[in-house]
Amino acid sequence: MTARYCSLPRQPAPAYAPGLAAERLGALVGGRRVWVNGTVLHYCFFDGDTDGSVIAVPGTGRTRWVSWGGAKEQQDVVRECFEEWRGLGTGLAFTEVRDRSEAELRIGFQHGDGSWSAVGRDALRAGVHDRTMNFGWDLTAPGERATALHQIGHALGMLHEHQSPDAGIHWDDEAVYAELAGPPNHWSRARTYHNVLRKIGPDEVNGPVWDPRSIMQFAFPPGLILEPEQYRGGVHPPGTLSTADKGFVLRWYPPADPPRTPALVPFRSVPLGLGPGEQADFRIDPPETRAYTVSVFGDGDTVVVLFEERDGEPRFLAGHDDGGTPSNATLAARLVKGRRYYVRVRLYSSWGPGETAVMCW
Repeated sequence: MTARYCSLPRQPAPAYAPGLAAERLGALVGGRRVWVNGTVLHYCFFDGDTDGSVIAVPGTGRTRWVSWGGAKEQQDVVRECFEEWRGLGTGLAFTEVRDRSEAELRIGFQHGDGSWSAVGRDALRAGVHDRTMNFGWDLTAPGERATALHQIGHALGMLHEHQSPDAGIHWDDEAVYAELAGPPNHWSRARTYHNVLRKIGPDEVNGPVWDPRSIMQFAFPPGLILEPEQYRGGVHPPGTLSTADKGFVLRWYPPADPPRTPALVPFRSVPLGLGPGEQADFRIDPPETRAYTVSVFGDGDTVVVLFEERDGEPRFLAGHDDGGTPSNATLAARLVKGRRYYVRVRLYSSWGPGETAVMCW
């Protein structure tokens, strides 16, 4: 029987100004979906009694209400998988909250709607009453824990491993379309192409080589892959986090060291000295309560995010991504004396002759 597969929703391609240098564009494409390191991702589960959607009943002209809630046993699988990713020692943290307005990740369990997730920061595009992740089948069934690990991988910014151009897979296209058109997936040709046959760009890959053991790799039965020859009998990933999966999250989200975070003092510019994909973190201890501005200077593409420490946890206040534009990221916020704030700056790439720097005032 064919496995049930993750069906990523389509997202509009980012619109960058024409004429960007290839190196600069590649850095933007590769880094746009990942979070700044040190982020606490808050997740919540939709309530089964009040949250759901109205769907059409095929062939009847009627509609019915479908719950987005999941039983505790289903939620517990997702909680355990968040803990497994967190246990790698990354600079990200996960916290469950009940208030959906405080959650970057909002999780539903609508059966029949497939399993999917927004990829990385694409979750921020969803409305506060919308799902950013869904589980469409029983996660407690044998082997289905991998589904939760897989969707969290997407939430961290990972894409499907079998779509890497480095895989060198030569598909029997019509066999793939036929396989996915049948049960239990019932996919259209467009959905199959988007999630299986389409190659992602070389700047979007999870790692430098194809990893058939990745949690982001689909299991495929025999008869779909023509080349490489050793995979004509199918691909059978173990459903666990591979060494390369762990490498991805530790590369983008290395362990953070908050006590050593340097201070960003008002009216004092600090050179960043970052390479592509690198990040600098600063703390702000406001000397007075007032409106402050935080800005990056120089010819570079950056993401800048401001957090306020609450109960020992950094909470998002403001963010600006200037990638692909001629302007620099600038934030404005009211900071309160006696509270601590964190500024995190991630560089896509530098495209000018000068140094990049950050300052608050």
